[in-house]
Amino acid sequence: MDCRLTLTLLDSHLDGELDVVNHLELERHLAACPSCRDASESRRALSATVRTHAPYHAAPVAVTSRIRAAFARTDSNTRAAFKPSPWLNLAASVTFAAVMGSGVTYWLAQPSPHERLTQEVFAGHVRSLLVTSRSTDVSSSDQHTVKPWFNGRLDFSPPVVDLTGRGFPLVGGRLDYLSNRPVAALVYRHRQHAINLFVWPGASGANNPPQTRTHQGYHIVHWTSAGMNFWAVSDLNPADLLAFSGLVREHTVSP
Repeated sequence: MDCRLTLTLLDSHLDGELDVVNHLELERHLAACPSCRDASESRRALSATVRTHAPYHAAPVAVTSRIRAAFARTDSNTRAAFKPSPWLNLAASVTFAAVMGSGVTYWLAQPSPHERLTQEVFAGHVRSLLVTSRSTDVSSSDQHTVKPWFNGRLDFSPPVVDLTGRGFPLVGGRLDYLSNRPVAALVYRHRQHAINLFVWPGASGANNPPQTRTHQGYHIVHWTSAGMNFWAVSDLNPADLLAFSGLVREHTVSP
């Protein structure tokens, strides 16, 4: 993302209107570009100043009364002049039923929060495979290098497990964005297969068993341990991904 595009998207970014991909790319650009970062902070400060100090002027009572009276007269005249026929009532009922039916269909067709999160996790994994620079922000097989890297970048400390001796070497870690918050993405490898393990806080002390699913050919395992949400995704076969998940849980489950 270049400076021109960044400046174009700044207002949408500050209003929280960007999709996940553009949000992440813009954040990366702001972190590396002092000029755009200054522009972002300037707009953020201006927005805060306007909200805090801009004067609010209420309409005079006389003006408000005249407007309300005009609406009342218009509404009264409309009711007197308009007498709907039975056929029109029937048409209105049919139209209302059609609109309500389409609305219910639209509502039912929307993905559930869990499905939306699954799609986000899947997108985060695929994005890391397609964009080399998004695979890791810190590249190391040493958990004592990867874990401290997150200090100051997240409001929690993700557990980082060394599984090299069990066939799942640590590759590194990065920041990602899921479920409307920054999360830790720990990258492991098994043979030629990459595994993304997304971690962020969940319910305090929660320990929920693994649940598995497949999304567009990729396998996903998610569980909760020690109050943390874990989502592992890879094109590994389900048995190997479950084995990986079991090893992580052994090191993170609450006593």
